[in-house]
Amino acid sequence: MRTNLADKLRTGISPQQFMDGMQKNKETFQSNYDAFVWDVASEREFFGSLNHRDDIRVLILAADWCGDVVRNIPVVFHALETAGIPTEVLILEENFDVMDEFLTLGGRSVPVVIFVDTGGYVLGSWGPRPKHVQQYMISFKQENPDREASDYAENMAIVRSQMIEAYGEGVDVRAAILKELRELISGI
Repeated sequence: MRTNLADKLRTGISPQQFMDGMQKNKETFQSNYDAFVWDVASEREFFGSLNHRDDIRVLILAADWCGDVVRNIPVVFHALETAGIPTEVLILEENFDVMDEFLTLGGRSVPVVIFVDTGGYVLGSWGPRPKHVQQYMISFKQENPDREASDYAENMAIVRSQMIEAYGEGVDVRAAILKELRELISGI
């Protein structure tokens, strides 16, 4: 049975309302949003070509305290704005029921970008971070299954540092996010 989120459509806030209402990381988020440029014309053309699609909606689970939201969602917002896809943000703390349908490695991780049809049926999702960055967390979880282990926190700090480094200067990550979103949408 496919997941249906029809009851969540039209309950979120707009991307602009999310940005305006941020209590944490607002300046960094806005800076990342303002710094966005289309590095590859074909990517902009692809997302622009989606303006005729009236069968897709997007719900984004997000929290302003999350570094992955601050790094990734400005790119996602620009892609979806260019595509003309109606987009709503669901605040994590108000939508644990949705979050629990989209766990990452068994845990709650945001952002999650959820593509649904007009009836609310889930078509696909992306997140919480680009695959090349997420790979560090996958390896960490495989190598550190015991959260109670004495070195768990130390190892988590190391992997978080590696993930931040993998995010790099932004251009490569921006391209990775756009590529992954394009692949997902192309399959819808």
